[in-house]
Amino acid sequence: MIELGKRQLLEVVRVKEFGVYLSQKAGEDTAVLLPKKQVPQGTGIGDKLEVFIYRDSQDRLIATMQEPKIQVGQTAVLKVKDVGKIGAFLDMGLEKDLLLPFKEQSHKVSPGEECLVALYVDKSGRLAATMKVYAYMSNEPPYEKEDKVTGTIYEINPDIGAFVAVDNRYYGLISARELYGDLKEGDVVEARVLKVREDGKLDLSPRQKAYIQMDVDSRLVLKVIDEFDGVLPFTDKASPETIKRELHLSKNAFKRAVGRLLKEGKIKITEKTIERI
Repeated sequence: MIELGKRQLLEVVRVKEFGVYLSQKAGEDTAVLLPKKQVPQGTGIGDKLEVFIYRDSQDRLIATMQEPKIQVGQTAVLKVKDVGKIGAFLDMGLEKDLLLPFKEQSHKVSPGEECLVALYVDKSGRLAATMKVYAYMSNEPPYEKEDKVTGTIYEINPDIGAFVAVDNRYYGLISARELYGDLKEGDVVEARVLKVREDGKLDLSPRQKAYIQMDVDSRLVLKVIDEFDGVLPFTDKASPETIKRELHLSKNAFKRAVGRLLKEGKIKITEKTIERI
């Protein structure tokens, strides 16, 4: 069976002036055209070629020797080339662009944007992309606790956290309590594995271990104080919302950083402010 949206090894069953027809084996009714400009020199009946199958502009099955950036069931980061009336068109490495319907977008995309998508066959038998990639993730990651990983955020739920496609293929979650900073869907993040669950999903944190992170947070606090001309208009008793808005830190992380700076003699705390020394 010739599979749409996948690379496969097919046999040349007919040779024409405009190309060759390929099938799984001689005698089968279904054959697909590989245009002449892509046929390797010297190709003849009985030869086998590895090709990708998609539909051309006239909706006919066609083969190509080009290497696609994604296959059915896979995920990949693709660039938006254009946006039309029915959706966006993505560069998948072939002559024909890939449709990302509006209903399959987790947010409206723009030309030039890169987005994580999965490739599937829609109800009409055409290839299409979706940004709803959760069902396409793998729960067999090669990672262990404390490993450093990189992934793409594909969904944010304020109550749960940020769903991350680690290596663009494995389940990952930055829980809401670990979610600090100005993160959004499509962002690429570096994180630390807090736990590998029994179901193979990864609990992640974008922060280092506390003793390492404290150095980073302390430098951030000093930077923000300097941006306020040396006088931060609130203390470590400020609300978590204020601290998160101004520094993208949790209240506990802020208090630890302030404590270190105070001990090092770099700041002083008044009733209503924190001042640079």
